[in-house]
Amino acid sequence: MIRTEITQNLTRKTLGLTFMLSAAAFAFAQEKMNVSGQIVDKQNQPVPYASISFSNKANKLFSDATLTDEKGTYQVALVPGNYDITIEAIDFKKSTLNKQIAKPGSLGNFTVEPEGSLTNTKTQDIQGVTITAAATKPYRVELDKKVYDPSTDLISKGGNLQDVLTNVPSVSVETDGTVSMRGNSNVRFLINGKPSALLGIDSGANALQSIPADQIERIEVITNPSSKFEASGTAGILNIILKKTKGMGFNGSVTGSVGYLPSTNLNTNLSWKKGNWTWFLNGGGGYRESEGKNDSDTRFFDPATGATTSYFEQNSLNASENKNYNANAGFTVDLSEKTAFNLSGMVRTFESENNNTVDNFAYNAARVVDSYSQTLALGNSKNLSLQGDLGLDHKFNTNGHNIYLSLSLQKSDNKSSEDSREFDNAVFQYGSLGSNNTINTSVIGKIDYELPIGEASKLEAGYRIDSNKNDYDFLNRETDTFLNYGTVDAYSGNTVYSETINAAYAQFKSKIDKFGYQLGLRAENSDIGIDYRSLSGNVSRKDKNYTGFFPSIFLSYDLGSTNNQLLLNYSRRINRPRSWFMIPYPTSLANRQNLFRGNEDLNPEYIDSFELGYAIQKKKLTINPTLYYRSTQDETQFVVMSESPGSNVLITRPYNIGSDQQYGLDLNATADLFSWWKVMASADLFGYKTEGEFFDAATMTKPLSFDGSGFSTRFRLTNSFKIDKTLGMQVQGFYRGGQKTASSESKPMYVLNFGANKTIWNGNGTLAFNIQDILGTRGREMTSFGNNFEKESFMRWMPRTFNLSLTYRFKQGEKVDQPKRKKDINSNSSGDDEPQGPM
Repeated sequence: MIRTEITQNLTRKTLGLTFMLSAAAFAFAQEKMNVSGQIVDKQNQPVPYASISFSNKANKLFSDATLTDEKGTYQVALVPGNYDITIEAIDFKKSTLNKQIAKPGSLGNFTVEPEGSLTNTKTQDIQGVTITAAATKPYRVELDKKVYDPSTDLISKGGNLQDVLTNVPSVSVETDGTVSMRGNSNVRFLINGKPSALLGIDSGANALQSIPADQIERIEVITNPSSKFEASGTAGILNIILKKTKGMGFNGSVTGSVGYLPSTNLNTNLSWKKGNWTWFLNGGGGYRESEGKNDSDTRFFDPATGATTSYFEQNSLNASENKNYNANAGFTVDLSEKTAFNLSGMVRTFESENNNTVDNFAYNAARVVDSYSQTLALGNSKNLSLQGDLGLDHKFNTNGHNIYLSLSLQKSDNKSSEDSREFDNAVFQYGSLGSNNTINTSVIGKIDYELPIGEASKLEAGYRIDSNKNDYDFLNRETDTFLNYGTVDAYSGNTVYSETINAAYAQFKSKIDKFGYQLGLRAENSDIGIDYRSLSGNVSRKDKNYTGFFPSIFLSYDLGSTNNQLLLNYSRRINRPRSWFMIPYPTSLANRQNLFRGNEDLNPEYIDSFELGYAIQKKKLTINPTLYYRSTQDETQFVVMSESPGSNVLITRPYNIGSDQQYGLDLNATADLFSWWKVMASADLFGYKTEGEFFDAATMTKPLSFDGSGFSTRFRLTNSFKIDKTLGMQVQGFYRGGQKTASSESKPMYVLNFGANKTIWNGNGTLAFNIQDILGTRGREMTSFGNNFEKESFMRWMPRTFNLSLTYRFKQGEKVDQPKRKKDINSNSSGDDEPQGPM
């Protein structure tokens, strides 16, 4: 009854929020006439998915835009008048003309010329040669990134960002929600090209689950970022592009979903374009239950003889209830033909309640039970995130001479508490109470400048400042022998982590015949201060200041055409320790047998990354194999040690230990086998070699070696079937091979998912259904090794889930079919109305 009440109340609140947002928008109609035409090349061949904008010279309110279909034809409703017509298509030069349109009918053929140099395209993201095919694909490959389109993904319909990421090439989501790229979990997340409070700071999987899949326009997978991007993130960057406007007039969609384990979501995407103004409003909320399982069995032994001394077994079941709401609104206004201003604001709330039950078994060396206890832990957390962004975009001319300025203000307030109690035969034996309040504030300012040089070259430069402050307050209490609660000073205190990063970059790109190149250099200065104050008044401070230089080189060679290329690139990157990795005391006592303690002496990692790729994209086939090699210095490893000799309490801490080399083959492909059957496949085959050791004279008798090497695999195959014009189905299989390091060994895992959708209401609605983990095999089994222990563990983040969603779309005027949309003409190449580059 309580759960039903919660779900009903949440659904009412979510419906109210969505209807309130929807009521803010309206539309009006004009007397228009239908005109049509075709876009062709010099050989009179049709140009599919070209964007055409009609700008009314007398009244901007009568302007409109549309896209050509696969045959290069278009149709649009216009008010009679004089129009400036702009035509843009990938691999073709931008074309402009003027035409007086007085009556309905055909405007005839408009001819566009092939692009002489693709490096001179006027994009505002990572610049480079675009090698996309005209046919609609789940993803496309560019010089320095892959772009994934989630609109073709039926399995994540009605889900969230974490669900979408499970289907993205080169990306995998572990059973605990950790996102990795090519086996490396140090992934840098961006929203619309910059860090965002929408994902929070150190929020992990909870933040990913709070972004609905329906609000995602596309995902850019940048495995080896250029110097234009910030140098953080050793695995690469995932740039999440959120939806905004789609065209003139009022447009929008509403999506609702229900699922099991119980979940409900209701989200809306609204936009209104009128004249020089474009408004957008996205928002909604959801409720979700999850159920995780985590079992472990640890054997302790004498390091000198190897003889077993004891065993400790834990079996835990964690049930949680999560609620989230978010709203993102803003506008873009054209101050003149060359200058645009944008302003947006975002608010996100997330609440979670957790109930964790743990059975603890202690055994002697003969595996006879010494003691049994049960731990009950109740926890709750609340997050409020706010963000405001403004930007100014000025084009000096129409040749790509531009400057972009932006400022982002972000704040995230996180509160959590936990109550853990241990019972022996239902008798209270031990308790701990913990509370945490973390406030993160961030200011990001940047300037990006672009200067074309001749017909085939461009110079880019920019400056960026990141000022971040994370204020951590932890208070932990536990019972004494008389079961009275007292503060644990060693596990409580306040830490203020301040970080200022100043960065500047310059980048030059050009193309000589079939050879294209891009050379860049970035400099970043990091100024970090860590102030720690214990409850007893002890004060300490740690300062770090270092400057790094990060070059990047991108080379391409056309093997006959820009749809058949060899790609070679190199970049140097940095991995700064996460702020909570440097907090010098355990932040939680809920699981007293497994504690995490930070290390304030942790240093950054430096990475040199190389890639050699080949990309061929035809109408029905895309193949993109990439060989990669990555070398890491001062690699961070997590060392697990006993709290004291003979103790069954394990403490995990990060340390800089040795070096690491990773190499592999990342293969992605799509194929239209038949008109009704399409496949998307990806494979990651990678090897690794680690060198280093750790020794702590106070707790260890011999060094712990991290030397090791091995080989592992990731495979994903997605089959999409078109049953008829309105019904589609999708089956996806994922396999993760086992992996062995010096300190752990994980076993293989495979998962099978299913999705289907049905178009209804004359194309204005979509009904979708999916099942995640049909076979119930999604889990992680691994063995961890330490100086005096060996630990077997199993983790399952979520059991099998079902989801049913309904989407309704509404649009004023000529409707553009989303699956056929090649490029959003009302946005830049970052997928939004904010013109600044992704520095």
